[in-house]
Amino acid sequence: MENSKDKTVKDLAPLRDIKSSPELCMSCGTCSAGCPITGQDGFDPRKIVGMVIEGRDQELVESNLPWLCTMCAKCEHACPMGINITGIVRTIRGLVDRDKVPGMIHKGVELCLETGNNIGLPSEDFDFIIEDVGEEVAEEEGYEEFAAPIDKENANILHTLHNKLVNTQNEDLVHWWKIFHAADESFTIPSENWEGVNWGLFSGDDESMKTVVGRIVEHMEKLKVKNLMYPE
Repeated sequence: MENSKDKTVKDLAPLRDIKSSPELCMSCGTCSAGCPITGQDGFDPRKIVGMVIEGRDQELVESNLPWLCTMCAKCEHACPMGINITGIVRTIRGLVDRDKVPGMIHKGVELCLETGNNIGLPSEDFDFIIEDVGEEVAEEEGYEEFAAPIDKENANILHTLHNKLVNTQNEDLVHWWKIFHAADESFTIPSENWEGVNWGLFSGDDESMKTVVGRIVEHMEKLKVKNLMYPE
């Protein structure tokens, strides 16, 4: 099988999902006008598309440009030619050696694959935090009967969690749970592999991305949950 490293970005991320020539960019700059970070540290989506068309893949792989992108896709929605700009950026990121991925993104991917969450929080700490926040909700008038539901079957919503909600922003959990309780909404939280932020998606690591998505699918099937609440 041909190694993806031997293919160009144009091979791996066609600029448009049709069978015509990928060189559809008119250099109109509409993508750059719609991008919220155009001009910051030299970032410009039109420049990235142009470099891909010119075959300057290695320059992009070795640069910081693809990591500046927020993946908001405003550029893609603005493009009159329908060019797949976010797909291009993800493809470039995926071609970067994992030990050269900036920040802690890839480390978070590795931790998630190993522990079920991006920060490597032990299961006993997770259980303590969820129980503690649930007790905080139950202390308020009108919520005395509240208890955070873990691995509840036949719930309407599977509530996957952003790691920040568990690690540093517990107060946001309180808000969500009070809303669920007031609305008499049936929800549940998975006890394992609870991470809802897929850093494999952001880093261009497709295999890891699929693994994390697969875990969520398994939760929904095992617990017979109807709907998914995804934090990202």
